[in-house]
Amino acid sequence: MAQNKLTQRSPIYWIPSTWFAMGLPFVALAAASAIMYKNLGVSDSQIAFWTSLIMLPWTLKPLWGPFLEMYKTKKFFVYATQILTGLLFGLVGLSLQLDHFFSVSIAVLAIIALSASTHDIAADGVYLNELNAKSQAKFVGWQGAFYNIAKVFSGGVLVYLAGELENKVGIANAWMIVMFAYGIIMLLLGFYNMKMLPDSEKVQSVDSAKESLSTLKDVIITFFQKKNIWFSLAFIVFYRFAEGQAIKITPLFFKASRAEGGLGLTTSQIGVLYGVFGAIAFVLGSIAAGYFVSNKGLTKKTLLILCCFFNLPFAAYAFLAITLPTSQLIIGTAVAIEYFGYGFGFVGLILFMMQNIAPGKYKMAHYAFGSGLMNLGFMIPSMVSGFVSDYLGYKEFFIWVMIATIPAFLVTWLVPLQKVEEEVED
Repeated sequence: MAQNKLTQRSPIYWIPSTWFAMGLPFVALAAASAIMYKNLGVSDSQIAFWTSLIMLPWTLKPLWGPFLEMYKTKKFFVYATQILTGLLFGLVGLSLQLDHFFSVSIAVLAIIALSASTHDIAADGVYLNELNAKSQAKFVGWQGAFYNIAKVFSGGVLVYLAGELENKVGIANAWMIVMFAYGIIMLLLGFYNMKMLPDSEKVQSVDSAKESLSTLKDVIITFFQKKNIWFSLAFIVFYRFAEGQAIKITPLFFKASRAEGGLGLTTSQIGVLYGVFGAIAFVLGSIAAGYFVSNKGLTKKTLLILCCFFNLPFAAYAFLAITLPTSQLIIGTAVAIEYFGYGFGFVGLILFMMQNIAPGKYKMAHYAFGSGLMNLGFMIPSMVSGFVSDYLGYKEFFIWVMIATIPAFLVTWLVPLQKVEEEVED
């Protein structure tokens, strides 16, 4: 990347909307759907397994990334997949009225995962191509902030809406309306980004599947030839090892009755926790992290600080599971602590991949490989978390989560960092 192509408009016009569109379907599948299925009577183990398994496209997305080069531009794939995802959410809503709603809705959600993960490849490609290293660090906080706003909006505002509607129109109808809301938002984002995304990229020249396969082969070979790649992969996978378990079970723990060791919260109360306490903390943490890494750079010391912010706040959920408080303020404070830490610490992982994984001949494809493996580190622990939680119980499970943070600290301490070379603008 030779230059910073900010010739049309500031990135602030398209980064917030694009990363909100990136976060919304991911969180809908990973978290909000878990609460939906819990309320519809599906077991914790089934919820954790299937809502984690459908996340597989985010891990496998590097395999079809090179084929996106055969047609149109990255901008096209960004807004086209946003529109497609919006339509598919509408189908999920309709499927909830069927007798076999679980199998049908899970299947449609799996297609959404394929569309949304393709969107992420293209969006990351636009970001890497349009911004130089300095600008990437400058705007990475805004990336994280709006991705996290989508997470809070999904797990907070829309879950609260579902909880309020459940008492009025029934559970299935309530979540059908919420899925329609997801769809409308994604459609609006798609039409907005059709206009706002930069047009500086030329249509790609790859014109055959054979050439794409050859490109994919070269992408894989050069990826594993990168310096210290195995240390980097260990860092990417294990940084989220504890999070993958905690995030999947936390809303189920909130919803479970006190007799089962849960907090016995209503759907609306969970929505308030995420939508108020979580929202404020998430945004503050993400923006603060952006300025932190922009000023300090990505060094061993700053990466360790980011790792601490990311992993240590899971102790707040262990505290809740042990004490089972009834005060909404105490529970909300615990959520705010974890969300601030998540928003702050996640930036370290993103910037690490931008500066240690992406640089080279295939920026977009190698970043996609890195983010795919990052999601594998989230998906596998999430898949088994329901079984572990059922076996241990909620209190012992969240104590285990704290033990599961140890690998993240080890890989953060050991991983070598590449020296960032500032790119020269033409």
